[in-house]
Amino acid sequence: MIGVITICFGEAKAQSVTVDASIDSLQILIGDHAKVKLQVSVDADKRAFLPIYKDTLVRGIEIIEVAKPDTQLLNAGKRMVLTQEYTVTSFDSALYYIPPMEVKVDGKSYHSKALALKVFSIPVDTLNPDQFFGQKPIVEPPFVWSDWYEAMACTLFLIPGVLVLIYLISCIRNNKPIIRKIKVEPKLPPHVVAMKEMERIKSEKSWQRGDQKGYYTELTDVLRTYIKQRFGFNATEMTSSEIMEHLLECKDKEAVKELKELFITADLVKFAKHNPMMNENDANLVSAIAFIDETKEEPDPNAKPEPTEITIVEKRSLLSKVMLGVGIAVISILIIWAIIYVGGELKNYFA
Repeated sequence: MIGVITICFGEAKAQSVTVDASIDSLQILIGDHAKVKLQVSVDADKRAFLPIYKDTLVRGIEIIEVAKPDTQLLNAGKRMVLTQEYTVTSFDSALYYIPPMEVKVDGKSYHSKALALKVFSIPVDTLNPDQFFGQKPIVEPPFVWSDWYEAMACTLFLIPGVLVLIYLISCIRNNKPIIRKIKVEPKLPPHVVAMKEMERIKSEKSWQRGDQKGYYTELTDVLRTYIKQRFGFNATEMTSSEIMEHLLECKDKEAVKELKELFITADLVKFAKHNPMMNENDANLVSAIAFIDETKEEPDPNAKPEPTEITIVEKRSLLSKVMLGVGIAVISILIIWAIIYVGGELKNYFA
């Protein structure tokens, strides 16, 4: 079968066509390779057709690979040399005759010289069969630490990777940010904090909307917190009567009396569905404010400033949630890949 390579370069003086074939080894062992080279020298404006072989060069000589044709220009582009190389082998011992290779240039045939290839089989000493040996046993390769660097790195990544993954998942489940902003604020005296809460309750006027229970709950909660911070006992966990008993040990009976009436009214509203009059609600608020004002502790001008209170300001934006999700996905993929890789290496080693 004949293939074509066409190259045209202007006019040039007609010269002879030379076809040369060579082989790099005249004899090989069964299964070894040899290279057959075909070179054609023609004018650059000629059309040259090189032979194309399918599977065999001749019967018994198989073609393993056909290299890409190479073109070299000579004489300022007027001449060209085409080179085609074939890699061949044989699996039968014999002396093979390779007939001349045909090249066509502008319809005219040119032939190379014939070649020969001698294929030898491996010599066997049939007179000494005791020297024949069977297959060698499988040799285990020596343990080399450098072969396990990647697996060890993946194993070391697994532990912190799993911990980071658990942390990120907990951040999403608990709606907590990875990084928290710390806002430092001065610690306010208990009576100042309580007064601010009283002003808020007064401005909201929840009792006017019919929410008597909510109003008295907020009012007594503020008082319990203030009493706890001011007098040092846990009023938030005590009943109204227990609070009164502790206050009688600290303050005069007149100040506690008005506060006692407030707590009794609050208990009736919260547990007995009592509905006090509007002026009674106002009076109880006034009593609470008066109690705080009468029992407040004036700051000592010579005292050292109170330590600051650290408040954690948590923020979670949509972008941070998306980044958390992407981080979880990436780390999960890396962990799965590391487990598969390490498992595959161990399986190959112990197989």
